[in-house]
Amino acid sequence: MIVIKNGYVINPKSGFEGNADIVIKEDKIESIGASSICDDAEVIDATGLIVAPGLVDVHTHFRDPGFEYKEDIYTGAKAAAAGGYTTVIMMCNTKPTIDNTDTLSYVLDKGRETGIHVESCGAVSFGLKGEALTDMDALAKAGAIGFTDDGIPLMNEAILREAMAKTAAMNMPISLHEEDASLITNNGVNRGKASEHFGIGGSPRDAEISLIERDLQIALETNAIVNVQHISSKEGVELVRKAKAVPGNRVHAEATPHHIALTEEAVIAKGTLAKVNPPIRTEEDRLAIIEGLKDGTIDIIATDHAPHAKEEKDKPLTEAPSGMLGLEAALPLCIEKLVKEAGMSMMEVLDKLTAKPAEMYNIDRGDLRVGGPADIVIFNPDEKWTVAGFQSKSQNSPFLGEELTGKVKYTICKGKVVYKD
Repeated sequence: MIVIKNGYVINPKSGFEGNADIVIKEDKIESIGASSICDDAEVIDATGLIVAPGLVDVHTHFRDPGFEYKEDIYTGAKAAAAGGYTTVIMMCNTKPTIDNTDTLSYVLDKGRETGIHVESCGAVSFGLKGEALTDMDALAKAGAIGFTDDGIPLMNEAILREAMAKTAAMNMPISLHEEDASLITNNGVNRGKASEHFGIGGSPRDAEISLIERDLQIALETNAIVNVQHISSKEGVELVRKAKAVPGNRVHAEATPHHIALTEEAVIAKGTLAKVNPPIRTEEDRLAIIEGLKDGTIDIIATDHAPHAKEEKDKPLTEAPSGMLGLEAALPLCIEKLVKEAGMSMMEVLDKLTAKPAEMYNIDRGDLRVGGPADIVIFNPDEKWTVAGFQSKSQNSPFLGEELTGKVKYTICKGKVVYKD
């Protein structure tokens, strides 16, 4: 038994906010409110700390199978727990791709050996080639939680429409990477000040805008549950806003902490450590993303945790892979940029980190209720700390050496402490 005493509880799912004790018995929450302490109970004094549902990340790369030198499911789970995440959803660009039930079963079985919930999407197309749909029914039966070809956009409109119609009938989400490669010369760097600084072509905003516009129209026509991944442009935010105004739509959108916190100036300063797809763009884009989070246009914050080995990121800018770590810095960045700077409430921000992503995937997570799962994060929203390193196997982050505000103190998953600061 665990008793969390004297914490300030915030539960976006129910709207509850206030001082309360939480009693955990086995893997469930036994009570929320005043509590007595049993002799055999582990007591966590959460005085001055916020107690919230364990965070849920719908966009994570654990690189396993095939690229375990970057990250594996065990080290990825440790990074997640250190960041306050109790549920993560893996993307499919592994080797082999998660486009078959054997690979999916490998991932899910290995995930069960960690202390957190490791879920996985199934691929939309075989080999992420965008040419033929996977056996979505078989993947769903084997435990796939949704579908995506993340990392590679679905350019074949007929295949995309078929996939959306199929996932709509299955009542399962499809998540889309929105970048038209035919418009991009060098990906990972915004076409503008950053690309001019490095003397390269870069990625224009039209590469994102054109696909979001196309895909939202198909989503509305097919009634698909669509997640527009990692929005980077102000125009993309506005397109989602308009789609969400259509009655009966099932459109979702996610923003990453790095698109919330950084501009293309970070790429100029940090080089490959800030190279991501889609790229970090302008201050105007950053502020539009924050406004989209404020008004509910963007309903999910997702990390796009993307580990790479040091020798890969040490390559020249145009040769190094895109992507940065996300899980361990996400909550502090959201506290800094959304709560302390942009004036969002902690309830609003936590909603996009817990309840909203869980709702899109229709999973019983992101909630604190009696009888519900004992998945909990306890954090100090005001504690400052310097990023000296990560639990992840890789260390590719522009936030290394930076001071952040907000520190995870405990992560509890399935009734057990899986991280303690």
